[in-house]
Amino acid sequence: MKNIQTNKLFVASCLSLLVTSLSFGIRAGMLGQQAAHFQLDASELATIAATAFWGFPLAVIVGGFVVDIIGMKRLLVLAFIFHLVGIVLTIFATGYWTLFFSTLLIGIANGTVEASCNPLVASLFTDNKTTKLNHFHLWFPAGLVIGTLVVFGLNSVLGHGVTPLPYWISQVEIAVMIIPTLIYGWLFLKLDFPVTERVASGVSTSDMYKALVNPLFIFMIFCMFGTAITELFTNQWTGVLFSKMIDNPILILTFVASIQVLGRAFAAPIVHRLAPQGVLLISAILSAIGIYLFLHLDGNAIFLAAIVFGLGIAFFWPCMIGFVAENLPRTGAVGLNLMGGAGMLAVSLYMIFMGGHFDALTLKHLPPGSNLTEYVKAAPGTPMAQALDQAKNASAPDVLHTTSIIPIILIVAFAGLVIYMKNRKKAALAN
Repeated sequence: MKNIQTNKLFVASCLSLLVTSLSFGIRAGMLGQQAAHFQLDASELATIAATAFWGFPLAVIVGGFVVDIIGMKRLLVLAFIFHLVGIVLTIFATGYWTLFFSTLLIGIANGTVEASCNPLVASLFTDNKTTKLNHFHLWFPAGLVIGTLVVFGLNSVLGHGVTPLPYWISQVEIAVMIIPTLIYGWLFLKLDFPVTERVASGVSTSDMYKALVNPLFIFMIFCMFGTAITELFTNQWTGVLFSKMIDNPILILTFVASIQVLGRAFAAPIVHRLAPQGVLLISAILSAIGIYLFLHLDGNAIFLAAIVFGLGIAFFWPCMIGFVAENLPRTGAVGLNLMGGAGMLAVSLYMIFMGGHFDALTLKHLPPGSNLTEYVKAAPGTPMAQALDQAKNASAPDVLHTTSIIPIILIVAFAGLVIYMKNRKKAALAN
């Protein structure tokens, strides 16, 4: 008989998600240093950053289909190995391709964590899924806070008075992730795991596949595209998009993530009162307002926009997963993981597209006939480097303006979902 230690499994799950988040937060804080050290343009940088996002869905979708077969424990041990190898390879990266493959490994590890831990949390807390998924997923923004503070702190202490910052500081920042990685790997290796909720409830594989073509599930997949892009694209490109608004733009990401942590920590009464679909509608409204404020506020007022935007995106990911777990439970682990995979795939494709779009916008703000590659390779402090920075600053609002359309579409979609769920509840009561 297995000895399931619910609290220890939940703590280990949170630590594994913390490592996942640290990889996003630390990378967001050092994208500029990587670009300068390896002489990468925005398209190359976007492709590397996007690798983590398409490595994630690759792992989360495959993991979703095999988790019931090989078990959550084996998947999480694989996540630990991929995290460790990816971190070490990033530390010793020598250029574009080593950064590409190391980021891919970390993305696969991140997806494997999601593929295992979402169904694990749903299986451990069958009567309180959405609230516990919010508590679990608060460790994603918590990791962003910790990661960005690590970057900011080490840059300030180790790089004090040095311009540009030496790249070895970035290598130290990446190495910080090894500590929680080793801890969660050790915990998962020694603990027993339950079977997934679908297996425990006796839902057959064929019934699970039938549930996956439910129109409501397909609708939620499309909504996941928008919620993930709204949250993760904006957060990942904070340092690039907000550099003209504040001296330390990474602090905006830290502030937004802090709001997300607080929101998810106190999610229970909100979720119980409004249900996941009601929370999602309000989240879309606040996200749209937050991006609008980002575009129209300057200086310290930008933190007001960060509060609104942070409250908007705080509940997106856990409530999307929670909605499926509560209302479409027959989709099982595959359903939860297809949601996560769809979100990350959308972010990956959007990030690659926006990287090229950002380059094109930047080129328009440079002198006619300019070669963007020459500007990217210009030495820091030179007239060409300064002109490139000014061109990027001028282009950033256009990127945000394009992205602002997405939460507006989500407002309409989630308003329809609220109405649909009310009608479905009335029909169920009538019967």
